[in-house]
Amino acid sequence: MFWSAALAADSTPRPTTRLDDAQKSATNAAGWVEENWSTWLSIGLRITLILIIAFVLRSAIRRAITKLIERMNRTAQAVDGTALGGLLVNVERRRQRSAAIGSVLRSVASFLIMGTAGLMILSALEINLAPLLASAGVAGVAIGFGARNLVTDFLSGVFMILEDQYGVGDTIDAGVASGEVIEVGLRVTKLRGDNGEIWYVRNGEVKRIGNLSQGWATAGIDVQIRADEDLDQVRSVITQVGVDMAKDEPWNERLWEPIEVLGLNAVYLDSMIVRVSARTMPGKALSVERELRWRIKKALEEAGIHLVGRPTEPDLQTEDPAGAAAANVSAPSVLANPDSPQTAAASPLAPASVPPPAQK
Repeated sequence: MFWSAALAADSTPRPTTRLDDAQKSATNAAGWVEENWSTWLSIGLRITLILIIAFVLRSAIRRAITKLIERMNRTAQAVDGTALGGLLVNVERRRQRSAAIGSVLRSVASFLIMGTAGLMILSALEINLAPLLASAGVAGVAIGFGARNLVTDFLSGVFMILEDQYGVGDTIDAGVASGEVIEVGLRVTKLRGDNGEIWYVRNGEVKRIGNLSQGWATAGIDVQIRADEDLDQVRSVITQVGVDMAKDEPWNERLWEPIEVLGLNAVYLDSMIVRVSARTMPGKALSVERELRWRIKKALEEAGIHLVGRPTEPDLQTEDPAGAAAANVSAPSVLANPDSPQTAAASPLAPASVPPPAQK
């Protein structure tokens, strides 16, 4: 009886205790939500506002960069085909350069804007950024050491494009290879060699660049004449060749200054070398040199000025046959005299005589 009453007394308050605990937990949760809902709402609104501003700003900057690149391309196409366009601008070069610059600017803008937005969101969530930034710094250093060649190529390509060191259509000497630039990238530059081969040059490997297509070029040739020619006449003939060449097309556009006779470059016993120079359009020096050699040779021949290797009139006379025969006679030799000591020394020895056998 006593145990049954005790069990009944113990079992009676249990449902009430569980209900009270559940009610207390619900009350605490409701109170916690009521106390923190404004904080959550504030954090959510801040994150939403950060994302909206980041996407709008990124879209606006990318669109502005794209319009700037398109305007640069339209400016290049407007002068294409004109004399000014042929001298100052290459459409394909401007297009590739502007496209590369636009790609770099868009990537940098996106990285900066979205990276800043991500850090601001983490800060709004009250996450400690110090360990994250430290880990990112260590990872960046490790990646930089592991891919240092790739990073070097990329940075070198960016500076080459921004500084306009060369572009499509330029003839350059990059040290490791030379030729005409057919494509400029952030990591690799493509060159077309003299024999038609294509060179893929990593931008980080280029230590020096010689651009043969910027500013102006110099066409220089050497005219080798005989030592007895009249230098004043030679200068007059070459100067007249330059004047006539500057009046003809297309050399009137390729020659930027009158052809100049610089003077004697070397003097030898039988010849002289006259140096001729001309300032030309970039990339046209070789064609000007070839045409100038052609015209100077024809003009010198018409003026009676002999180039080296052409004999004068007295040298064209034949020699006397008798004199030539006498000149071909060899000098007398001591061996021709049979009584000379040299002949006796060179003669073979006579065999020794064998005595006859004795008779019995």
